[in-house]
Amino acid sequence: MTVTTDHKSSTRTATPDELVERARALRPRLLELQAEHAEMGSYNEEIHEEFVAAGFYDILRPQRYGGFQYGLDTFFRVVVEIARADPGVGWAFELAASHNWQAASFYSKEGQDEMFASAPFVASSRAIAFNTSAERVEGGFRLSGTWDYNSGCRWSTHAMQVAPVDMGDGKDPVPHMFVVPRADFTIEDDWGGDRVIGLHASSSNSITVENAFVPNHMAVVYDFKDHPWGTTGTAGYQLHQDPLYLGRTQFVFFAGLISTVIGAAWAARDEYERLLERGTSFPPRMPRTESPEYQRWYGQILSLTDGADTLFFGAVDRYAAANRRWAEGGAEFTPQEDSRLRSSLLPAAHIAMQAVDIAFSSGGTSSVSKTGSRMGKYYKDVAMYKTHIGSQFDAIYASNARFVLGQPLDF
Repeated sequence: MTVTTDHKSSTRTATPDELVERARALRPRLLELQAEHAEMGSYNEEIHEEFVAAGFYDILRPQRYGGFQYGLDTFFRVVVEIARADPGVGWAFELAASHNWQAASFYSKEGQDEMFASAPFVASSRAIAFNTSAERVEGGFRLSGTWDYNSGCRWSTHAMQVAPVDMGDGKDPVPHMFVVPRADFTIEDDWGGDRVIGLHASSSNSITVENAFVPNHMAVVYDFKDHPWGTTGTAGYQLHQDPLYLGRTQFVFFAGLISTVIGAAWAARDEYERLLERGTSFPPRMPRTESPEYQRWYGQILSLTDGADTLFFGAVDRYAAANRRWAEGGAEFTPQEDSRLRSSLLPAAHIAMQAVDIAFSSGGTSSVSKTGSRMGKYYKDVAMYKTHIGSQFDAIYASNARFVLGQPLDF
């Protein structure tokens, strides 16, 4: 695993479009490696090193620490291109690399100095466990526990874990986010292969921490969803003076998940176009490209994929504009507005999933249903997303309505 403290690299000169093109250029190799990655439960070291060399892990890393400090638009465009070759790899990459943004938004300079001494900084997805211990000690905390579904952990330099802390005031424990270096946690062998039905390459293993010391500057109160800005914004905004790091989290978390579903829709569209080279399996027999039925199905897939992509990146632009508005002296980007923007992403996920469903259902049994078929893989990857708490749309819609109506944010 590549971990250095040398922040000087020619990748610092890459433009956003060049980064996207680098991700696009990896598609043929990622397609070749789908089966290997599914079995190992993550992307391999070759691809990790390609991501390092391309600068993908550094898109959201602050310039102060040698990163590009580009916006979420660039980051998610790269994620979609990676997921277009393998949604599981896209999921693993997004949920690990995006924590550059959270680290740069919420932690103090002392904490960021320590975290970003690693180049790249890669932190597995945050997880909330019910069986943990976070004891306050002099200078910090003693942390123990096991957390499941730590997507992107295979190549992580750190883990970001949530655990409740007894504040000694007789009130309910307060959740904190702890950043733990790689030497202080164990990745359990419980992902990939036949253990799961989809997103095999997402490296969503469990992680165990045993009595690790976490200094105060590597722990913050986990109030990210409705973190108060006051008049100065987040610690990260004060340090970097960039509205990118104002840290409104609801939208970004959901956008990360949905970006891989957008990529899956593009992947299914690509595979469907390849399957159009075959003939119809029903009379009158003809090339699929000349069949009115296949033309209609293909047209739906084209429309839905383009529409999902447009809706998704339009919402990303609105999110960035809301942050800039406050930084330029306008109204605060409130948690309620963040919740509404989060909900605005859901139609993009709906229609992206619909594109995959049509591609799978009409692709032909002999083409899509056999073990190892790419279309079957994309269908199962999206099915796995449907089981995630972040895809329970009815609950999200209701939560958003309650929050906008002035009730507490509960989901």
